[in-house]
Amino acid sequence: MESIRESWLILISTPIYCFIIGIELILSNIQHRRIYTKKNVAANVYLMFLNMGLDLGLRVFTLGILGYFFKFAIISWQTGILYWVLLFVLEDMMYYWLHRFDHEIRLFWAVHVTHHSSDLMNFTVGFRSSVFQPIYRFMYFIPIVLMGFNPLDLLFVYAITQIWGIFVHTEYIRKMGWLEYILVTPSHHRVHHGSNPKYLDKNMGMFLIVWDKLFGTFQPELSEDEYEPIRYGLTKNLENPNAVTLVFHEWEQVWKDVTQKNLPFKARLNYLFGPPGWSHDGSRQTSVQMREIEQAKTKN
Repeated sequence: MESIRESWLILISTPIYCFIIGIELILSNIQHRRIYTKKNVAANVYLMFLNMGLDLGLRVFTLGILGYFFKFAIISWQTGILYWVLLFVLEDMMYYWLHRFDHEIRLFWAVHVTHHSSDLMNFTVGFRSSVFQPIYRFMYFIPIVLMGFNPLDLLFVYAITQIWGIFVHTEYIRKMGWLEYILVTPSHHRVHHGSNPKYLDKNMGMFLIVWDKLFGTFQPELSEDEYEPIRYGLTKNLENPNAVTLVFHEWEQVWKDVTQKNLPFKARLNYLFGPPGWSHDGSRQTSVQMREIEQAKTKN
């Protein structure tokens, strides 16, 4: 059943992807906007295939774990509109927390950083996957199957929301009216990909923006009169990225930090489980510290 539904999703979504990418590519060439490069697209496709291969390779394991916990479900549901709506909402909320922890815990940021390593914004950046996320993503969905939702249905809903997650990677859709209050829109997601201090670690949702508003991570996209233009990518972009450094550059830095000599054990733990940018000697800043520094400069 799952393979049939996912096959239909692929059949429906693939031509749409091709169409919108083609339109964006044509428009950007006509307008002489540098939002596509061969190197950037190649990196996006490369990371997508790495993630897809690992995800498919772990599918039996993932379903096995979720299926095991499903046996202990505390609620028995009749499949209907309420079932699907609740499943959609719960999946989207748990993805929000998965995504948030990927930003706030350095061990997971080392996985997720690949998605943010593009200094361009276009539809293909949506395919620039967090390669190793399938190894642990299922853990966030265990509470949902314990509530009685079938793992196959859960993975299907996850696949649907991922399709929306591709479409929000563009500069060509500015604002979407009243939908800005409910959905994660391209405007919201441009903020998420910004490396400007005000925009760091904001707008973590995949489909619904309400989680960011509820849990304090929402930031609207500001006009150039209000704030500086969005700078995409990392606070310090890779100078010469290649097939290896794209995936492992942050892991290499984590290893260097953790293995420093004469470092207290607590500091080693903070380099693993503290926020990205934390340093024992203050040589680097977290996103919170960067915002505080920016705010202090603005006041002065």
